[in-house]
Amino acid sequence: MINVMIVDDQDLVRLGLRVLIDNEDEMTCVGEASDGLAAIETAQAVTPDVILMDIRMPGVDGLQATQRITADPKLSGAKVIVLTTFEHDQYVFDALRYGASGFLLKDTKPADLLQAIRLVADGAALLSPTVTRRLVQEFVSSSPRPLKPHPNLGTLTEREREIVALVAEGMNNDEIAAQLVVSPATARTHVSRAMTKLGARDRAQLVVFAYQSGLAR
Repeated sequence: MINVMIVDDQDLVRLGLRVLIDNEDEMTCVGEASDGLAAIETAQAVTPDVILMDIRMPGVDGLQATQRITADPKLSGAKVIVLTTFEHDQYVFDALRYGASGFLLKDTKPADLLQAIRLVADGAALLSPTVTRRLVQEFVSSSPRPLKPHPNLGTLTEREREIVALVAEGMNNDEIAAQLVVSPATARTHVSRAMTKLGARDRAQLVVFAYQSGLAR
């Protein structure tokens, strides 16, 4: 059973998400919150597997809540999916940097939302790398940021740096394997090692590190 928590300041949004989730046999809504502070307290109480997190909320916003939740050792198993309107939320890039596993547009189709919850709960990437790259690029271009190389960047081998750049280009493991003429298993191993060295929670955060460190443009 996948335990899901919903965080949004709109009652109707929370109700709709709860009904959608509770209608699935393999998932259930274990808690709700209408602001970031309540989200932190509720998450500590119910220890969800996946948190659907709105960004713009009164008081403590979703960005601060995500940062505090992902930094809490007791909530290490909780994965945060940021819900955004994309055109207006300028904090998605930071949310990923603070440990969110990815993000969804609020007009995402119900079936796609449910599949995203399953993927994140299973430890997989939230969205296709291409979608992640497109959204990250949008925030990078609209809000230029100075490079902040990851402190462990020097531990990557040349091949690992190359593969991290390809991940940021939107390639999946099979595409990376074809590009470098290696087996998919080898590509997967390199991606896994790079994530371990950089402390990336998932593929989405690896993309963020690639942009911050100048491995991708």
